[in-house]
Amino acid sequence: MKRRGKLDPCQRTAHRAFQNYIPPENLTVAEWAEKHRILSRESSAEAGHWRNDRTPYLKEIMETFTDYRIKKTTLVASSQIGKSEALLNIIGYIIDQDPGSILYIQPTIDDAKKFSRLRIAPMIRDCPTLKNKVADVKSRDSGNTMLQKTFSGGMLTMVGSNSASGLASTPARYVIGDERDRWAESAGTEGDPWELAEARATTFYNAKMVDVSTPTIKGRSQIENSFNQGTRETWQHQCPHCGEYHTIDFNNIKFDFKRVKHGKKKDYVLTTDVAWACPSCGCICAEEEMRKQPAKWIAENPDAIERGHRSFWINGFSSPWQPWKDIVYAFLKSKDDPHKLQVVFNTKLGKLWELRTDLADEDEMMARREDYGSREDGSPVELPKGVLVLTCGVDTQGDRLEYEVVGHGHYGETWGIKKGVIMGDPHYEEVWDRLDDIVDHVYRFEDPERGLKISLTFVDSGGNKTQDVYKACAKRKGKKVFAIKGKSKSSSSATPVPYTALPKQVKIKVNGKVVGKVWLYTIGVNAGKAEIMDCLKVQEPGAKYCHFPSGNRGYDETYFNGLLSETEVPRTVDGRTQWKWEVIPGHERNEPLDCRNYALAAFRVIDPDLEAVERRLLEGTKKKKEAQNKPQRKRGARKNSALAGGEW
Repeated sequence: MKRRGKLDPCQRTAHRAFQNYIPPENLTVAEWAEKHRILSRESSAEAGHWRNDRTPYLKEIMETFTDYRIKKTTLVASSQIGKSEALLNIIGYIIDQDPGSILYIQPTIDDAKKFSRLRIAPMIRDCPTLKNKVADVKSRDSGNTMLQKTFSGGMLTMVGSNSASGLASTPARYVIGDERDRWAESAGTEGDPWELAEARATTFYNAKMVDVSTPTIKGRSQIENSFNQGTRETWQHQCPHCGEYHTIDFNNIKFDFKRVKHGKKKDYVLTTDVAWACPSCGCICAEEEMRKQPAKWIAENPDAIERGHRSFWINGFSSPWQPWKDIVYAFLKSKDDPHKLQVVFNTKLGKLWELRTDLADEDEMMARREDYGSREDGSPVELPKGVLVLTCGVDTQGDRLEYEVVGHGHYGETWGIKKGVIMGDPHYEEVWDRLDDIVDHVYRFEDPERGLKISLTFVDSGGNKTQDVYKACAKRKGKKVFAIKGKSKSSSSATPVPYTALPKQVKIKVNGKVVGKVWLYTIGVNAGKAEIMDCLKVQEPGAKYCHFPSGNRGYDETYFNGLLSETEVPRTVDGRTQWKWEVIPGHERNEPLDCRNYALAAFRVIDPDLEAVERRLLEGTKKKKEAQNKPQRKRGARKNSALAGGEW
């Protein structure tokens, strides 16, 4: 008897699948989940059979996947909404009811492995209808790995957004993108990961696309862009008083709180129940009441259905697992820390974070400029009252020097004194001679007899003029003009200004030969930028307030455009979120921000005793007044007096 040949792993998987073949039941994703999905103990607080009535907002989202009109579904949601479970339901439905190749994309390959191990594997294990169709990874004939699950009629491939080969290698009928706002900007050098993924599905007439994410930063969010292209549907509840439908938004949440002391720490306590105020009628509704009210998806752009794209947005107030008081408490705990507050905005409130929500724009800064006053002769006052120390920051470019003279007072209060540009190649001494005019100048108060000189000047040595800066600074050491080098850190809060308080000596080279040495300071530019932005948010004169002069002193719209040119944004690097300073679109030059940063670092290096400085200034003024008020004897008065009392 002839012995049957041995089957390879793929043939054995197909053979077993054929033996276990069950015809599709013609269900929607929501119907399939309620009939077959078992929530696993590892990942669910409510393990057991899936119930659509527990998260009614997910039902319509899942059903778009089986709507023949819809090619793409977008979901923007805060955490603990169930968006990952909805994606698992879609994957389970595909394997069981409508097999095809699936490309599932996570931010990184490590995220994909974690999702496979903690979410996919338990779902397959606990759902009998899936367990019969996908072999265990440990089985020798499974044909499956951690990142690939083979089943009859298709295969699930899990990749990271930064993997160009993973995104471009396999055709896929289904493309599912998770946490899209955390994706890499480019898959290697191949470009946008989503564009690469969409190209994998172009040959399938019945392709389906799903992208899901928690929102991040307004204007930089990819999921926001995707949402705006779709139907723009929001989950809205009916007011029990007026019958109007509205989204339960944090802006309409009402609560009172107080801060109490627990030992050495202070904490927040809610003094009233958290409630929602209807925007239409103003009536206050309790959480328990609103959870019982009818709710539905309402589209702002319903015509997008004709293009086959439905998009949804929902926040944490609709989640059955998040009490409203917990969301409010998370807000109170983080409201004084912008980085922590962004997490709450994104993950709890389901809102985009606006990086400059409380920072004025160029027009507002222009309107905030002040008249520092004028003297009796009509000349402008250079130094207003409050300035105690002057520093200067100089940014070096190939064809110019840009500088700013900054005045410093008590408690971080600053005054812009003069901003200017010295045109010319820094290689030539005449350019630096013109900088000497700025450094050597005595800046006067309203009383022209009182004035200050610049205490310390920092000159950027970066770029292609490093040796020219070294030579110029070495020559001007007596004027306290020093070269600096900026050092960036991923987190602005980790590094103070300056980065190193003590300078080091570096070599000056001309035509490759060492001709001398110069002192070089290294400063933490990220921390300086963060401090400047925090100070610009202060609205009332006093501690940390930034004053800017009106008139012809260089503080025009171009200056403020450059001062507000950068912002700190989170970037995912090797699976970890790092904060980086980047130029805001529409802002071409950042030299004013750099100059202010260098001047601030110079002040930090000086670290003056402002009380002593102020005391010396007051004593100088007092001595001058005493000298002015003291009676002046006329020349020869003593001689005449002697004659008057003499022998006459």
